[in-house]
Amino acid sequence: MSKFKKKKSGAIPAISTASLPDIVFMLLFFFMTATTMKDSDLMIENRLPKADQTAKLHKKNYVMYIYAGKPKPNYASLGASDRIQLNDKISSVADIRSFVITERAERNSEDEKYLTASFKVDKDVRMGLIQDIKTELRKVEQLKVNYTTNQGNPLEK
Repeated sequence: MSKFKKKKSGAIPAISTASLPDIVFMLLFFFMTATTMKDSDLMIENRLPKADQTAKLHKKNYVMYIYAGKPKPNYASLGASDRIQLNDKISSVADIRSFVITERAERNSEDEKYLTASFKVDKDVRMGLIQDIKTELRKVEQLKVNYTTNQGNPLEK
Protein backbone atom coordinates (compact mmCIF):
# COMPACT_ATOMS: atom_id res chain seq x y z
CA MET A 1 0.00 0.00 0.00
CA SER A 2 2.86 2.34 0.54
CA LYS A 3 3.79 2.42 -3.09
CA PHE A 4 0.62 4.40 -3.96
CA LYS A 5 1.34 7.26 -1.62
CA LYS A 6 2.10 10.67 -3.13
CA LYS A 7 5.23 12.59 -2.38
CA LYS A 8 4.65 15.47 -0.07
CA SER A 9 7.32 17.81 -1.42
CA GLY A 10 6.23 21.38 -2.08
CA ALA A 11 8.44 21.86 -5.16
CA ILE A 12 6.69 22.98 -8.34
CA PRO A 13 7.93 21.27 -11.50
CA ALA A 14 9.94 23.46 -13.94
CA ILE A 15 8.18 24.94 -16.95
CA SER A 16 9.13 23.20 -20.15
CA THR A 17 10.76 25.52 -22.70
CA ALA A 18 10.89 22.95 -25.49
CA SER A 19 8.15 24.68 -27.52
CA LEU A 20 9.57 28.20 -27.06
CA PRO A 21 11.61 28.24 -30.34
CA ASP A 22 8.51 27.13 -32.25
CA ILE A 23 6.49 30.01 -30.80
CA VAL A 24 9.25 32.53 -31.55
CA PHE A 25 9.54 31.43 -35.18
CA MET A 26 5.78 31.41 -35.59
CA LEU A 27 5.64 35.04 -34.40
CA LEU A 28 8.58 35.94 -36.62
CA PHE A 29 6.90 34.53 -39.72
CA PHE A 30 3.63 36.23 -38.83
CA PHE A 31 5.25 39.66 -38.61
CA MET A 32 7.28 39.07 -41.77
CA THR A 33 4.14 38.34 -43.77
CA ALA A 34 1.82 40.89 -42.14
CA THR A 35 4.18 43.87 -42.22
CA THR A 36 4.48 46.14 -45.23
CA MET A 37 7.46 48.31 -45.97
CA LYS A 38 7.01 52.05 -46.17
CA ASP A 39 7.21 53.25 -49.77
CA SER A 40 8.52 56.73 -49.27
CA ASP A 41 9.19 59.30 -46.59
CA LEU A 42 6.78 62.18 -47.10
CA MET A 43 8.63 65.50 -46.99
CA ILE A 44 5.62 67.67 -47.82
CA GLU A 45 2.32 68.40 -46.14
CA ASN A 46 -0.41 66.22 -47.54
CA ARG A 47 -3.90 67.12 -46.31
CA LEU A 48 -6.03 65.58 -49.00
CA PRO A 49 -9.24 67.29 -50.14
CA LYS A 50 -12.59 65.60 -49.57
CA ALA A 51 -14.87 64.23 -52.27
CA ASP A 52 -18.27 62.59 -52.08
CA GLN A 53 -18.05 60.51 -55.26
CA THR A 54 -14.96 58.32 -55.12
CA ALA A 55 -13.81 55.02 -56.53
CA LYS A 56 -11.12 52.72 -55.25
CA LEU A 57 -8.04 51.71 -57.24
CA HIS A 58 -7.79 47.93 -57.20
CA LYS A 59 -4.35 47.33 -58.71
CA LYS A 60 -2.04 49.54 -56.67
CA ASN A 61 1.09 47.99 -58.16
CA TYR A 62 0.28 49.87 -61.41
CA VAL A 63 0.23 53.26 -59.68
CA MET A 64 3.00 55.86 -59.53
CA TYR A 65 2.48 58.56 -56.95
CA ILE A 66 3.16 62.27 -57.45
CA TYR A 67 2.97 64.31 -54.25
CA ALA A 68 2.56 68.09 -54.16
CA GLY A 69 2.39 70.50 -51.26
CA LYS A 70 4.34 72.81 -49.00
CA PRO A 71 7.41 71.31 -47.27
CA LYS A 72 6.88 70.07 -43.71
CA PRO A 73 8.32 72.22 -40.90
CA ASN A 74 11.31 69.90 -40.41
CA TYR A 75 12.19 70.42 -44.11
CA ALA A 76 11.99 74.21 -43.93
CA SER A 77 15.28 74.52 -45.83
CA LEU A 78 13.34 73.64 -49.01
CA GLY A 79 11.45 76.93 -48.86
CA ALA A 80 7.83 77.83 -48.23
CA SER A 81 6.42 77.51 -51.76
CA ASP A 82 4.67 74.46 -53.20
CA ARG A 83 6.97 71.55 -54.10
CA ILE A 84 6.69 68.25 -55.96
CA GLN A 85 7.90 65.00 -54.44
CA LEU A 86 8.61 61.99 -56.64
CA ASN A 87 9.42 58.86 -54.62
CA ASP A 88 11.82 60.03 -51.89
CA LYS A 89 13.12 63.29 -53.32
CA ILE A 90 11.89 66.78 -53.94
CA SER A 91 11.79 67.39 -57.68
CA SER A 92 10.89 70.00 -60.23
CA VAL A 93 8.30 69.83 -62.98
CA ALA A 94 11.06 69.03 -65.49
CA ASP A 95 11.93 65.82 -63.57
CA ILE A 96 8.48 64.31 -64.15
CA ARG A 97 9.34 63.16 -67.66
CA SER A 98 12.33 61.09 -66.49
CA PHE A 99 10.32 59.81 -63.51
CA VAL A 100 7.58 58.41 -65.76
CA ILE A 101 10.11 56.87 -68.15
CA THR A 102 11.89 55.20 -65.22
CA GLU A 103 8.61 53.88 -63.81
CA ARG A 104 7.67 52.44 -67.20
CA ALA A 105 11.08 50.80 -67.57
CA GLU A 106 10.64 49.00 -64.24
CA ARG A 107 7.50 47.26 -65.50
CA ASN A 108 6.73 44.87 -68.34
CA SER A 109 5.79 46.43 -71.65
CA GLU A 110 2.38 44.74 -71.33
CA ASP A 111 1.74 46.48 -67.99
CA GLU A 112 2.44 49.99 -69.31
CA LYS A 113 -1.17 50.40 -70.47
CA TYR A 114 -2.35 49.94 -66.85
CA LEU A 115 0.12 52.44 -65.35
CA THR A 116 -1.71 55.31 -63.64
CA ALA A 117 -0.28 58.57 -62.33
CA SER A 118 -1.92 59.29 -58.98
CA PHE A 119 -1.83 62.83 -57.60
CA LYS A 120 -1.67 63.09 -53.83
CA VAL A 121 -1.98 66.85 -53.65
CA ASP A 122 -2.42 69.02 -50.56
CA LYS A 123 -5.73 70.88 -50.63
CA ASP A 124 -3.98 74.28 -50.49
CA VAL A 125 -1.70 73.77 -53.53
CA ARG A 126 -2.16 76.27 -56.32
CA MET A 127 -3.80 74.87 -59.44
CA GLY A 128 -1.04 76.23 -61.70
CA LEU A 129 1.42 73.64 -60.33
CA ILE A 130 -1.04 70.82 -60.97
CA GLN A 131 -1.59 72.10 -64.51
CA ASP A 132 2.20 72.12 -65.09
CA ILE A 133 2.41 68.53 -63.86
CA LYS A 134 -0.45 67.46 -66.14
CA THR A 135 1.22 69.19 -69.11
CA GLU A 136 4.46 67.27 -68.50
CA LEU A 137 2.51 64.02 -68.23
CA ARG A 138 0.84 64.73 -71.58
CA LYS A 139 4.23 65.32 -73.20
CA VAL A 140 5.36 61.85 -72.15
CA GLU A 141 1.95 60.39 -73.12
CA GLN A 142 0.93 59.42 -69.59
CA LEU A 143 -2.79 60.02 -69.96
CA LYS A 144 -4.19 57.87 -67.13
CA VAL A 145 -4.40 60.24 -64.17
CA ASN A 146 -6.04 59.79 -60.78
CA TYR A 147 -6.65 62.30 -57.98
CA THR A 148 -6.41 60.80 -54.49
CA THR A 149 -8.95 62.21 -52.02
CA ASN A 150 -10.56 61.41 -48.70
CA GLN A 151 -14.19 60.36 -48.53
CA GLY A 152 -16.45 63.12 -47.24
CA ASN A 153 -18.42 66.25 -48.04
CA PRO A 154 -16.23 68.64 -50.07
CA LEU A 155 -18.07 71.69 -48.70
CA GLU A 156 -17.18 70.93 -45.07
CA LYS A 157 -13.84 71.83 -43.59
